[in-house]
Amino acid sequence: MASVPYPFTAVVGMDDMRLSLLLNAVSPGIGGVLVRGEKGTAKSTLVRALSTLLPTMDVVAGCRFSCSPEAPDSECPDGPHEPAAGVSRPTRLVELPVGASEDRLVGALDIERALSEGVKAYEPGLLAQAHRGILYVDEVNLLHDHLVDLLLDAAAMGQSHVEREGVSVRHAARFLLVGTMNPEEGELRPQLLDRFGLTVEVAASRDPEQRVEVVRRRLAFEDDPAGFVGRWAGEEAALRERIVAARELLPRVVLGDAALLQIAATCAAFEVDGMRADIVMARTATALAAWAGRTEVTSEDVRQAALLALPHRRRRAPFDAPGLDEDKLDETLEQFKGDDEPDDEPEPDGPGDGGPGGGGGGGGGIPPQGDAPASEESPAPAPDSTPDGAPDGAPAPQNAGPGAGAGERAAVKAAEPFRTKMLSVPGLGEGAAGRRSRARTEHGRTTGATRPKGALTKLHLAATVQAAAPHQKARGRAGRGLVVRRDDLRQATREGREGNLVLFVVDASGSMAARQRMGAVKGAVLSLLLDAYQRRDKVGLVTFRGKGAEVALPPTSSVDAAAARLELLPTGGRTPLSAGLLKAHDVLRVERLRDPSRRPLLVVVTDGRATGGGADPVALAARAARLHAADGTAAVVVDCESGPVRLGLAGNLARELGGTAVTLDELRADSIAGLVRSVQGNHSANHSDARRAA
Repeated sequence: MASVPYPFTAVVGMDDMRLSLLLNAVSPGIGGVLVRGEKGTAKSTLVRALSTLLPTMDVVAGCRFSCSPEAPDSECPDGPHEPAAGVSRPTRLVELPVGASEDRLVGALDIERALSEGVKAYEPGLLAQAHRGILYVDEVNLLHDHLVDLLLDAAAMGQSHVEREGVSVRHAARFLLVGTMNPEEGELRPQLLDRFGLTVEVAASRDPEQRVEVVRRRLAFEDDPAGFVGRWAGEEAALRERIVAARELLPRVVLGDAALLQIAATCAAFEVDGMRADIVMARTATALAAWAGRTEVTSEDVRQAALLALPHRRRRAPFDAPGLDEDKLDETLEQFKGDDEPDDEPEPDGPGDGGPGGGGGGGGGIPPQGDAPASEESPAPAPDSTPDGAPDGAPAPQNAGPGAGAGERAAVKAAEPFRTKMLSVPGLGEGAAGRRSRARTEHGRTTGATRPKGALTKLHLAATVQAAAPHQKARGRAGRGLVVRRDDLRQATREGREGNLVLFVVDASGSMAARQRMGAVKGAVLSLLLDAYQRRDKVGLVTFRGKGAEVALPPTSSVDAAAARLELLPTGGRTPLSAGLLKAHDVLRVERLRDPSRRPLLVVVTDGRATGGGADPVALAARAARLHAADGTAAVVVDCESGPVRLGLAGNLARELGGTAVTLDELRADSIAGLVRSVQGNHSANHSDARRAA
């Protein structure tokens, strides 16, 4: 069953995604597609099915880089090739796994042969295999940043360069790039989003009849793959012919001045950076016209191109979901509509219309099936059953949200985020690449050399020569050149930055509930979340109030989800500080088992009061804090205490944690007072004190 792809035209719904893939098949210069959506929505199925629709291609026999026999690459590493008849093969689909190394992506050089034999022994990577085909990256948002940079640079330039220790290889790498991602697992950086030509949002249909049809077709396919594919052969052949026809028509499509003006005005109206959006919109609108069988771009083509090319490029506030204001788009297009533009444009047919079950829609001009689902964010934590922390007999506030009970206040809007101080974990880690704490990484400055434990990837030339030099006499080469053997090779060790697990423990009790104060606290946490996003961290959120603590958000790469949970956070009740710290300890214990290399940073946001959780809440909180200190967890306490008289309780908590305390003002990057406060600076001394106290 795995060898028989599911038919492209048999997929139900997914109109925008299918259209985007087909437009890129017609015009690869659009720059690929980024598909955002929940899991289980046929993203991978559609991408794999697309490869069967593309026409076969002729390649030079024996060329590992898929050179065209009509116009072979003059700099092909397997060349030079003489023009000759090639061999025909299907268009190749290459999948890049999340855990791939740089060598697997761009190719690897046999450094040992290069040194000992003086030959350029190059093994092509996935970029070479994908040339003239499709490169599919599932969960592209989980790919290491440096791999995404290499991938998108190759896609933009149409070629890949490999530079290793003076050995240089260049080869063509033109492919249709498709990336898929689940936004809940983290976002791509804006500059990487911009490199994808189009983006679409997908979600499972909420229409019961459509869901029934999806299940019916999938079960039929699994029962008899060959028979199911055969029943859709006619629709597949028709769509394949339409792709070929659109490709042939594309050079004759005219992009008039009126359409160009609409494109420029739209990009300006939505304040997109740079000129890439204008170019992508122009190519997309032209492909839409060719797909519809027209030789002139219309206003409707421009509108559809904007909906596909601009949502991920428009300027937006942190944690805002991508999207486009369609009313604003229509107003802009109408304002710059040319005098000769026809009022009503016929809507072109979609790919595969008329197939069994009516699921072949998805062409230009066909609206998506079903509305986008409403947000499924978890509701706010349930209120406590008792009015802990509220004055006796105090009524519930008038502006409390649904389900708010006595002693609970409605969620407070966060203050505007700001740029925060750099908080880091002390020592030298070995976690995933990021931008927070010092770590041994694949990229960064060279700090030393060691024997390679596996394949050699980063040669330390000086250390290799030093290791080989004492053995030259024994090898009979003294004075006649250097003989390097495998035992002499040394791997360069490099130091860069890693991403950490930043676990927020937020006090949502009654002592924090003053609206102005809680707004400032939420603004500080939102600022730290934004910092965590920029530094490629995982984040988690634990809150405590009333009678206990809860994990509002398990550790995830999606800081957007953390921001949404924070926005819904209510306040009120007593302050079970010990419960919050113990819950955080449990979360970190599990995460250490899941990912031992990712070091945690505990950020406790509180005024330091402990008024709930047991007979002696202060002692219990101190004991719970010492558990974190004993584990060596780097910690910082954001002191939220306010007023002219301050008890300094947050500072006491920081000492028990073996960390340090910073006030809300000191957390700001532009705060002069914050210059003398640092997690890394005070952690070591405080940690030793906490161990002695424990």
